[in-house]
This record gives sequence, C-alpha cells and structure tokens, in this order.
Amino acid sequence: MSQERFAPIPEEARSPRQQALADTLISGPRGGIRGPFHALLRNPKLADQVRVLGHSIRFENSLPPALRELVILIAARFWSAQYEWYAHSRIAADAGLDSAIIKAIELGQRPETMSPDEALIYDLSTELLNDKDISDATYAAAIDRYGELTVLDAVCTAGYFSLVALILNASRHPIPDSATPLKPLS
Repeated sequence: MSQERFAPIPEEARSPRQQALADTLISGPRGGIRGPFHALLRNPKLADQVRVLGHSIRFENSLPPALRELVILIAARFWSAQYEWYAHSRIAADAGLDSAIIKAIELGQRPETMSPDEALIYDLSTELLNDKDISDATYAAAIDRYGELTVLDAVCTAGYFSLVALILNASRHPIPDSATPLKPLS
C-alpha cells in the first residue's frame, strides 16, 4: 500500500469542534482516535454521528460478542480491510471466536467447524455481502433463532463495519509493521 491518506490531524491544528470530538473519543470506550476517526475528524459532525452509531453497534448490540465479531470479520474480509481485520481478529479471539474460524475467514473459506449459531450468522452475513440479499431460508432460520432485533443488529453490524472498511481502505490506514497483511483473495 502506498502512503496513508487522511493522516492524523495534529492536536495543535484541530479546530475547537475537532478537538472536542477528539476528547470524546479519547475518554470514551474506544480510548483514542482510532481506525476511521483519523479521516472522519475532518468532518466532526459526521464523525460524531458515526461514533454514536458505532457505539450502539459495538457496545449495545444484542448479538453475543463472539458472533458480533464474526460479522465484523466477515465484513473486513469481504472488503479486504487490512486495519479492520488486524484490530478485530484480535478482538474476536479475545471474545472466544475459535482461531480456526478466524483463519478460514482470513483465507476466504467457509469455516469447517462452527456451532449452529456461528453457521447461521456466517450464512446471513456472507449472503448479505456477497449476494446483496439474504435468502428466504436463511432469513427465516435467523428470525426463528434470534428474533427481529438480533437479525437487524447483525445486518446493521455488517453495514456499519462495511462503512468503516471503506473509510479505512480509502484512507489506506496502516497496520503495524509487525502485523501480517491480508492476502488478496483469488
């Protein structure tokens, strides 16, 4: 990847509104200006709305953490979002998602061993991203298992983290030098 775009705005160069948002991000659950917020800080009003939406999706989601992270990894891999993958593959492992599932998604493969819940969320997410729709059978199974609220949370998680992936990709947000980049899918 070439040089990062939308580089971090130095504190001394921030407008009062940008600094207020930066302070909110630093003192909030993210603990700093991370990921897409380096780029989004250029539009503090939009950045704050994305922050509020992201807070709801990450911290108030009805999906159990491991399933939420499964959706995020599927979106990150779909968009080949290097930083999103780097950050959330670690969070997913900490949330209890099996490393074999993480590795299979990294390779663009359907994981061989998943619980019924993981398989259902995997199918819902991959159908939504790859087919731009969810099959009637998958939708019915998900509604029967989780109800409308959690199905909607899964859909919104895929959508929000697709937005994040696109911002990260457009900004070429770097991963640490010690991180292994995602390989292109064939």
